[in-house]
Amino acid sequence: MNEDVIVYGWEDQIKNEGGEFVLLPDGDYEYTVKKVLRTRYNGSEKVPPCNRAMVTFEVAGSDGAVSIEEGFFLLSNFEWKLSQLFLSLGMKKHGEPLKMNWNIIGKKGKCKVVVETYIKKDGTEGKANRIKRFYDYDEANAPAASGWTTGKW
Repeated sequence: MNEDVIVYGWEDQIKNEGGEFVLLPDGDYEYTVKKVLRTRYNGSEKVPPCNRAMVTFEVAGSDGAVSIEEGFFLLSNFEWKLSQLFLSLGMKKHGEPLKMNWNIIGKKGKCKVVVETYIKKDGTEGKANRIKRFYDYDEANAPAASGWTTGKW
């Protein structure tokens, strides 16, 4: 169950009216890891049952911040994506093995965000942001304001 969900009683007070939906244009952005949820993927035609990390990233744009959730299958077929994430966070070095440490909440990195079009359950078209790739951490070229000033977070 999602830990951020509040179950209301029949006579509880409510106030959240929702906010304006922000869709970032395609581009390069800085992100902060906001949440990591360890889940189990039940499998599909293409992906066998396995552990999966659901990671929520807060991506800052000029019109506001958006939350983007990405899944990371803990499978050798997707090792490249796991490496891309940990390289982006400065926790992995090229050519060296890494023992994964999922204590990454609050860590920062850079990514390429794209707009994807999909079909909603009601048959209408929707648009959402997705992280297309994670950029390698680069201490030498990191902007000071983003927390990229040292290899340690």
